[in-house]
Amino acid sequence: MADDEDSGQVRLRARSLQDLSVMSALLQDAVVLIGDIAFLREENSFVLVASRYCWECDGKRTGMRVLAGLRFDQVQKAAFRGINRKNRNQFLELLSVNYADGLVAMHFAGGGAIKLEVGALSVALEDLDAPRPTTFQPKHSL
Repeated sequence: MADDEDSGQVRLRARSLQDLSVMSALLQDAVVLIGDIAFLREENSFVLVASRYCWECDGKRTGMRVLAGLRFDQVQKAAFRGINRKNRNQFLELLSVNYADGLVAMHFAGGGAIKLEVGALSVALEDLDAPRPTTFQPKHSL
C-alpha cells in the first residue's frame, strides 16, 4: 500500500485483508451514485466512483470530500441485494468493505449490499481530484 504524499491524495492497492481494512476505513460513509457502479465482465473487474469523506484530513481540515475510484480485479461474479439498479440516480452510503473466503462484501446504509466472487483479493483505490469542502458530514451516534 502507498499513498501519494506529494499531493495528499490517496492511491492504494490492497492484496490482503489488513490492506482492505484500511481502504474500508477510508471509504466509510462514501456516497455512491448507482449509475457510477459497473461490473466489467469482459475485464473481470468491478468499478465504482464514490464521493468519500476525507477521514484522514480530520484534525487538519474538517468537512472535506473527494471523488475516488475503486476497482476490484479478478471478479468472476457480482450480485446485488436490496439495491434498485434501475434507479441510476439513487445514492447509496457505503458503510464497509469486507473480504473472506474469496468473497468481497460491500455493505450500504439501509441494508443494501454488493457481493463479489473474486479469484484473489486485488483492489485499487485512487482519489480522482483534490478534496473539497462539504456540508454533508457523516454523523454517528455513540
